[in-house]
Amino acid sequence: MTESRVDSGYAWIRLVAAMVIGTIGGVGMWSPVVVVPAVQAEFGIARAEAALPYTLTMIGFVFGTVLMGRLADKRGIMTPLLIATVVMSIGYAVAAYSPTFWIFAIVSGVAIGMLGSAALFAPLLADTSLWFEKRRGLAIALCASGNYVAGTLWPPVLEHFIAEIGWRQTHLYTGLFCLITMLPLALILRPKPPLLKPATEAAAAAGFVRPLGLHPNVIQACIVIMGLGCCVAMSMPQVHIVAYCVDLGYGPARGAEMLSLMLGFGIISRLASGYILDRIGGLKTLLLGSTLQMLALALYLPFDGLMSLYVISAIFGLVQGGIVPSYAFIVRELFPANQAGFRVSLAISSTLAGMALGGWMSGKIYDLTGSYQAALLNGIAFNLVNVLIALWLLTRQSGQRRTAVSAA
Repeated sequence: MTESRVDSGYAWIRLVAAMVIGTIGGVGMWSPVVVVPAVQAEFGIARAEAALPYTLTMIGFVFGTVLMGRLADKRGIMTPLLIATVVMSIGYAVAAYSPTFWIFAIVSGVAIGMLGSAALFAPLLADTSLWFEKRRGLAIALCASGNYVAGTLWPPVLEHFIAEIGWRQTHLYTGLFCLITMLPLALILRPKPPLLKPATEAAAAAGFVRPLGLHPNVIQACIVIMGLGCCVAMSMPQVHIVAYCVDLGYGPARGAEMLSLMLGFGIISRLASGYILDRIGGLKTLLLGSTLQMLALALYLPFDGLMSLYVISAIFGLVQGGIVPSYAFIVRELFPANQAGFRVSLAISSTLAGMALGGWMSGKIYDLTGSYQAALLNGIAFNLVNVLIALWLLTRQSGQRRTAVSAA
């Protein structure tokens, strides 16, 4: 059947459906960012506490991603998608009526994050990677771009409705919209993916594999540390740009526009990274994106004018969008297909952990110093760790290839 083939027309239909699901369900990652000033004002709390719902949502992502990834391996991607849609929609409704900040924060972490949006990113990437071979990098990048399309569309929409009808009503209607739109889309993804058995993956499944001459768990640990480091850096402007603009007197609407601009250019970066991945591989693409992200983050240090922040936010989005898809591609390069669901989810969960940690750390550093300058330096330091590990792994990969050529 056509539906069972890799790189088939149906595979591309699935990809489009996955992108739309990721765009709609991606609201679960970005609504806690936009709502920070409103929540802080209503509950009378500090900036670090106001950022806590986002942190808990990201922590929920970390555990929920692996949980939903394993469920997708056993039951197919449709099952976790249906569960996530219903739970996340209920979560938004409960959050809308939260009487205390802590109830709001916990609901955000568990219902919206762990059991909701967690199924709408990494498990979708892993599932998509199993339906493509020739254009795997492009397919992964396109699927991952749904998250950035969400980041482009949702912040200004949410900011508008928060200003017009309040954050509680906005949460209620957001949950209803997700329920109505995502349930029918999930049905398109009902067929399970075909088994991919290229020669390299068949050989990998047959025996013990030492990718890059290292134990597989060492490679996985490196990927996890890199994901953590790059996303601690990435989270600083993404989580705090709205609050930063409020502090500078530009207002939350300007911050939401900058976040939208950042993620809009991130879409361009992710799409471009798909072609780059298919041509130079995962590690080189990761090193390129991580280095450029570190340099872009450093630009926030000397410039805080309104137009400067717009330009820097656009640059930041343009250079870092391809980093996260690189991890999924690296996993598919170095590990057999039958490990894709778990290892891709684990890799992506580390990036989400980095976003959670970085969002909280930046808020805490701000509370201690009264400035975001130290938080920016903290992000740059974490980013440097990512770059150094990627460079080391790339050196090993190049050495392994030279050895193989010499032996031949």
